[in-house]
This record gives sequence, structure tokens and C-alpha cells, in this order.
Amino acid sequence: MAKQPMLKFVKIERAMPEKRAASLRRTDFHEIYAEYADAKAKEQASRCSQCGVPYCQSHCPLHNNIPDWLRLTAEGRLQEAYEISQATNTFPEICGRICPQDRLCEGNCVIEQSGHGTVTIGSVEKYITDTAWEKGWVQPIAPAQERAESVGIIGAGPGGLAAADVLRRAGVQVTVYDRYDRAGGLLTYGIPGFKLEKPVVMRRNEQLEKGGVRFVLNCNVGEDMSFDEIRAQHDAVIIATGVYKSRDLGGPGSGAEGIVRAIDFLTASNRKSFGDEVPEYESGELNAEGKRVVVIGGGDTAMDCVRTAIREGATSVKCLYRRDRANMPGSQREVQNAEEEGVQFEWLTAPKGFKGDPVTGVIVDRMRLGQPDATGRQSPEIIEGSEYVEPADLVIKALGFEPEELPTLWGVPELEVTRWGTVKAEFTTGATAMPGVYAVGDIVRGASLVVWAIRDGRDCAEAVLSNFDQKGAIAAE
Repeated sequence: MAKQPMLKFVKIERAMPEKRAASLRRTDFHEIYAEYADAKAKEQASRCSQCGVPYCQSHCPLHNNIPDWLRLTAEGRLQEAYEISQATNTFPEICGRICPQDRLCEGNCVIEQSGHGTVTIGSVEKYITDTAWEKGWVQPIAPAQERAESVGIIGAGPGGLAAADVLRRAGVQVTVYDRYDRAGGLLTYGIPGFKLEKPVVMRRNEQLEKGGVRFVLNCNVGEDMSFDEIRAQHDAVIIATGVYKSRDLGGPGSGAEGIVRAIDFLTASNRKSFGDEVPEYESGELNAEGKRVVVIGGGDTAMDCVRTAIREGATSVKCLYRRDRANMPGSQREVQNAEEEGVQFEWLTAPKGFKGDPVTGVIVDRMRLGQPDATGRQSPEIIEGSEYVEPADLVIKALGFEPEELPTLWGVPELEVTRWGTVKAEFTTGATAMPGVYAVGDIVRGASLVVWAIRDGRDCAEAVLSNFDQKGAIAAE
């Protein structure tokens, strides 16, 4: 009888891939975790309990067949594991790197609940697909048959690219329009290389292009091309722009030089890593080198900013957040990584103004947590008389993102939006009230996770295909 390769969680402890020392990783933008060796990946995958009701799968937005590809990995059947993983996820190697597994699959692992430590699902997922690329198992899209229908996708972020992948595999003619000079959206210009190295994103872009997806880059809809023009060229249009409008911060001195938006700071850093000329970086405007940096915010974007500032050579980096550590929205794993790298967190603090122009300091109130608000979270309250000044040469606002006013920007008043500015669309299909127009990802949900954008893009593509098939059937009758 063959030796049982699974159920080893009692004998084998959870082990993440080796993390590079903070003193080394804070000097570069390479990813901080090493790859698993083959034996270690098999060993960690073998810890899966193969439970009858896999909560890891049900708590994954893509409902990935996690137990199946863990079992195949434990058995050394990596190519089959990759094929199972790829069947439900357009970008498994990206999700393996940047998904908050502690809040999704790993956080709901049955053996984690029983006290044995979760299976390292994300690291195994990353290992499977990186191996697939290395071995040449990942091939350009090759549709079995071409279709006449054409779809235009506005936005080359994870939602738009996931939709493009599904549609192109079905033989649909796909054109993706994007404002930037490289596809990938926040995967390319928002997320730093130490979490997601850029060649990982670029090779997916190349795979799509080799498979017949057409990219129209440096294209600002509403300026370089109208929405109506795009709509006229295609049988369907998918809006996948994401949310790029930064939430602002008021108070005395908020317009001072040296107070910048997180998206601008991160984009400049990522462009620099591509070898681009970045005048705002060279001038010091979006460069933390030699500066006392203060980042305002507690989400994952704030964590990206503080860790980027460390790598750029800031003399000090502090993060101000109005609640305590337990109530911050960002990943606890990211907070730990930031602390290891030298970031200081000032919990229960909120800015009320700024000194100097260029900025020399942030005027800060200390806070306490009061009664819960409507969502159940405790509301921060100012402690009277607690004001102090936090010295700063560069202040980065990382307060989250909101939708741009697309109906106005694009001259399409009939595009319905919610009171939050997000596009009104069916969550299952992405269909809007405009015939043949769909919307997916953050522009529908508000700022959310990459994995949800992928899910929305895939679901929407399937709905578009179904609609094409129904029209074809009616025409045939």
C-alpha cells in the first residue's frame, strides 16, 4: 500500500520560506522571501488535512481548489498542481505573493483552528507557478477557434487583464486600453518590488500579448480617445479602471511643499526600478533619501510607503495611525516586516495640521478609542491638550482611494454611479444599465483586494461570453 503523503500536520510544523535578514532586505527592492526548495514545498503541502469541508477554499474569493493542488504538490505532481491552480486563478503566482492569506485561505485553515499552525498555502501557490514558468509549462493563449466578437477593456489592472485572459482563450478579439505606458495597473506601479517583483507582472503581460490581446497604452479615455469611440469599435466594453483618486487631508498648512500622495510616491519608486527617467525622484520631491519621513494611514498602501522610504535611505520613518495596532486595516504581517526594517509606529495619533513650507513637521493630536461606531469599531477621540509636533521633511498621505468621476471625465452622463462614485453594476456579471457596457473590480466595489478584481474580471468575461452565445443562438434562429 502506498505511503500516505498527507495528514502530516501533527508531526511537521508550519514553516514559511526563509525570510532575508532585515539588515539586507532594507537596502534593495527584491522580494523578502526565498523560494521553497522542492522537498520543503512537498513537506509543507503534506500538512494539509484534506478535510471534508475545506474552509480555505470557501474563504478564497476565487474558490481555488486548494486541497487538490496541495495534495498533488505533496505527491510531486507539480505540473498537474499548476493546471488545477491555473484553472480558477488567472495569476496564481501574483496572489501567492500579495494576497492577505492570513485573512483569507490560511486564516480559515482547519488545522490552524486546531492549534497546529496553518498550511503555508500562499507560499506553495507561488512555488507551483514559479516552477511552471521555469519549466515552460506556461504557454501563450492559443484559442481553439477564433470568434468575430470584439471586446474593449478600459484598464489594464488585475480585473481587466483577468477578463482579457478568459475572453481571449474563448477566441474573442480583445483590446485593452490603459493610461500608463505599461500594463498591470497597481501591480506594475502601485505595489513595490519587495512584495511583487516587476518581471513577474511583465511576463504575464507578454503572455497575453503573445496570445493575441492588443494593448493600447498611454491612452487617457476622455482625452486621447472618447468612451463613445471605444464603444463604437467593440461589441462590448468592460470598465476596469480601478480607483485612483487619493483621499485628501485638510488642516492648516496642508498645501505645503513636501506633502505628497502615496500613489505618486510609489509610482515614482517603481518607475525608477524600471530604469525610467523620473524627474520628480531626481529632484527629491518624491524621494525619501536623507529625509525624516512621516506616513499618514494604516492600510497596506501605508505599509508599502513606509517600507519603500526605508529602502530609499530615509533617516527616519514614522507611521501615524488614529487607532491602535489591533484595529488597523493593514496586514499584521506587513506591520511586523516594517518594524523589523526600522519603521516606528505611532498608534492612536492623528494629524491636525502642518508646520513650514516646505514642510518641517506634522501637528499631531493623541487619540483614545471611545464608543463603537455604526460598524462596531471603536471611534477615535482626541485627547484634549495632547498636541505635539512630529518633525518631518516628507509627509506621505496614504488615506485610501476613491473613484474618479467617470461620467464627467468621459462625457458619459448616462453611466450610472452610486453615491460613493462607484459604477453601478451587477456584482455577478458586471453588467451596467448601458447595453453592452460592463464594469469590474474596484471601480464597482471601491478599493479592495487584487484577488477580488481577478474574480470580478473572470465572472464578467463569462457573462459577456454567455451574452454573445445567446445573441448568436437568436441570430441562427
